[in-house]
Amino acid sequence: MRTMHIARGSQRPGIDAVEGRPPSWTALLAWSGIVGPVLFTGTFVGQEIFRASEFNPLVETVSALEAGPNGWVQQVNFVIFGLLTIAFAVGLHVGLRRTRFGLLGPALLFMSGIGLLLAAGFPLREDVAGATYDPGGHMLAGFLFFSTSAVGLIVVSSRLARDPRWRNIARYPLVAGVVSLVGFFAMGALVMPDGAPLHEWAGLAQRALIVLVLFPCRVVLSHRLLRVASGRPHS
Repeated sequence: MRTMHIARGSQRPGIDAVEGRPPSWTALLAWSGIVGPVLFTGTFVGQEIFRASEFNPLVETVSALEAGPNGWVQQVNFVIFGLLTIAFAVGLHVGLRRTRFGLLGPALLFMSGIGLLLAAGFPLREDVAGATYDPGGHMLAGFLFFSTSAVGLIVVSSRLARDPRWRNIARYPLVAGVVSLVGFFAMGALVMPDGAPLHEWAGLAQRALIVLVLFPCRVVLSHRLLRVASGRPHS
């Protein structure tokens, strides 16, 4: 009976003290970080193909897909991606060694998921002339998503560097976060405002930032989380 008592007492909800790995359900959260970006990208690309006669992805941002009669599809896309992002952020926190202020990085990534939910709740709309506009709230949602995605990667990189299981990829989210942050401010100054010198390439610039920088980094982190959750050795 005493042996059973000790065994139970050795268990805790975070990283197991004996095995040095998070609970098995963390793998499900890791898959959220892989499925989320892939599903989101596939869905908005599919919409762009379907709406090719009325939508120019080089000029219009992904959020512009919310405007028009089929806009609900992109709203649902934002919701699903937002929930999967939140799950990914929770899994990342559980799968990393605890450090002082270590919650901050995953919390910022968690907030990027909230930004996606807000993007669905405050969608862009189309006026009678067919022009896309923000009735209120969507720009704030976009700011929240991009800023917390970038800063979250920068902050979480220091926590990765302190965990032997993650240390060899810690520089990647740092670089991706810095590039994303610089790109975010560059877009705010040179791309997104009406009349900005690169405004006609707003759609391309946004897609390059998320598809080439933010999303691959999330997938790499999620893949490592899968290995950590399964106890497999990492290279």
